[in-house]
Amino acid sequence: MVDTSGEFNIASTIDHRFDFEGANKERSRATRGRILMAMGVFGLCFMAMFARLVMLGLDSPAMAQMGSAQGAIATFRPDLVDRNGEILATDIKTASIYAEPNRIIDVEEALDAITGVFPDLDSQSLRRRLSNKKLGFTWIKREVTPKQQQAIHEKGIPGLGYKSENKRFYPAGPTASHILGIVNVDNVGIAGMEKYIDAAGLAKADGGPAGSSMEPDPVKLSIDLRVQHALRDELYKSMTKFKSIAAAGIVLDVKDGEVLGMVSLPDFDPNNPVDVNKPDRLNRMTAGVYEMGSVFKTMTVAMALDSGSVHLNDSFDARQPIRVRGSTISDFHAKKRILSVPEIYIYSSNVGSAKMALKVGKEGHRDFLRKAHLLDRVRTELPETAAPVYPSVKRWTDLSTMTISFGHGLQVTPLQFAASAAALVNGGYYVKPTFLKMSDQEKAGVDHSDRVVSEQTSAEVRYLMRLNAVKGSGKRSRVDGYLVGGKTGTAEKVVDGKYDNHKLRNSFLAAFPIDNPRYIVLVMLDEPKGLKETYGYATAGVNAAPTAGAVIRRVGSILGVKPRFGQKIVPTVEASF
Repeated sequence: MVDTSGEFNIASTIDHRFDFEGANKERSRATRGRILMAMGVFGLCFMAMFARLVMLGLDSPAMAQMGSAQGAIATFRPDLVDRNGEILATDIKTASIYAEPNRIIDVEEALDAITGVFPDLDSQSLRRRLSNKKLGFTWIKREVTPKQQQAIHEKGIPGLGYKSENKRFYPAGPTASHILGIVNVDNVGIAGMEKYIDAAGLAKADGGPAGSSMEPDPVKLSIDLRVQHALRDELYKSMTKFKSIAAAGIVLDVKDGEVLGMVSLPDFDPNNPVDVNKPDRLNRMTAGVYEMGSVFKTMTVAMALDSGSVHLNDSFDARQPIRVRGSTISDFHAKKRILSVPEIYIYSSNVGSAKMALKVGKEGHRDFLRKAHLLDRVRTELPETAAPVYPSVKRWTDLSTMTISFGHGLQVTPLQFAASAAALVNGGYYVKPTFLKMSDQEKAGVDHSDRVVSEQTSAEVRYLMRLNAVKGSGKRSRVDGYLVGGKTGTAEKVVDGKYDNHKLRNSFLAAFPIDNPRYIVLVMLDEPKGLKETYGYATAGVNAAPTAGAVIRRVGSILGVKPRFGQKIVPTVEASF
C-alpha cells in the first residue's frame, strides 16, 4: 500500500508541476501580448505626437502668413526709375510684428508688453485676438522701426515674433506721386504705375534678395526727374503766388508721346500717404475732366481750316453777340468789328469761333473731335483715367457746337487734350501718350497713319500759336532764345448749375520750338486770384501764360533744346513751315 501510495503521490506531483508550468506559459504569453499592445499604443501616441510636432513646425509664422487674409509673403517689386536711371521707387527691408495666440501663456503680460511699445493700438481688440486660442496667427503691427522691433524682442514673450518684409520707398517723396502711385501694406500696387506693374505681371511673390539673379529688372519710365521737379516747383510757386486751390501741368513729347513730366497739386507723399484719399488729391491730369476754355479754340480753328470751308484769310462778323434759345454768346474783350481768322484766335473771340464751327456744321464738328481722340477715353499705363463728358448725338445741337467751339460743354482730361493738341503741331498725326520710356527702335516705328489734320493745317496752327504768343493773350509766355507758341484759356467754373465768373480755371497750351515743335507744355491753375501787379485781373494771360514760360525756361536746356537768338519773331507760314 505504501509503495502504491508513494507511486501515486509522485505521479500526482509531476502532473501538478506540469499544470503549473503550463499556466506560467499562458500567463507569459498574455503578458507579452499586453506588453506588445502597450508598446503599440505608446508607439501610436508617439507617432501622433511626432505628426503634431511636424504640423506645428510646418505651421510656422511664414506658413501662417501665407494662409492669412492679410497676405503672407510681401510682394517683391521691380524698381521704378526715370528715363536716366534715377531711382523713383525701390524695395527696402522692414519688419512686422505678429502673434500666435495659441502659444501665448499669459495674455495680460503679452498685452502689456505690446501696448508698452505700441501705445496707439486698440487694447480691447488686441486682448480679444490674443485670447482666442483657436487663432494661430494675427498681425500686431506692420512695418515697424528697428527700435520697436528690438523692444518687442527684448520682452521675450512666447508667441510674439517678427517677420522681415519688403516695403516700398520713394526717394523723391511727393515729386512724382501721381505718376508712381502707391502700394498697400502687403506691397501690392493700388494706384499709378505701381498698379500697372502688378497688372502687367512684373511684380513677383518672392524675388529673392536684392541684387540677386531673381531680382526683377527695373521699369524705366518716360519721365525725366529733373523736368518733373522743375514743373512741380514752378506750378507750386504760381499756385502760392496766385492763391490757387490747385494746379496741374504736363510736358509731352509731340513726336512719340512720351510724358517727360506730369504734376497735379496738391499731391501727397507716397512714403506716408495719409492724405491720398482727400478729394483735392485727385490726379487732375488724368482722373479729372474739365471744360478747357479758350485753349480749345486751337481745336476749333484747326478743324475749320482742315475742313476746307474756312481759310486763313477769311473773316467773320464779331460785331454783335449771338443769341440762341435764350443763351447769349459774347466776347470778353469784344472788338465789335469783323475779325480775320488770325484775329479771332489772338483776340480769343467766342463769337468768331462759334461762327467758324457752325460753318463746318455739328456733324462735321463731332466727327473731327472723335478723330482727334477727344470723345473717347484715352488709355495709358496709368489706371486712373476718366472718360470725356459731352452731349449725346440726339442732344448735340447747333448751340452745343457753338459752346464747345470755345471750350464749354465738353469735358476732357488735360492729358487727353495735350495729346490731341500735339497732333496739331507735329505735322498732323496722333500719338498715344505713354509713361514708359521708348527704345530707339520703338520710336522709329511710331505710327504716323492716325492723321488728325494735314501738314498744311498743322503749319497754319503753329503760325497762329506763335502769333498769339507775340501779339495776343500769350505774350507773357515769352522766353528769350526759344520760339514759344501758345493759347490761353480762361474757363468759368460751374457752381450750383451756373457759370460763376468769379471762379476761374485757367490754362495755357504751349509748344516749343514752334518752328519745329518737339514738346507740348500745358499748365492749369484752379481759381487763381487777381493781384495788384495784374491790376486785379485773374485771367490766364496774367498767370497761366507766365507759368508755362517759366517751365519752358527751366526745362528747355534739360531737354536738349538749344536756345536761338536773333530769330524772326513771327515767321510766315510759307517761309518757316
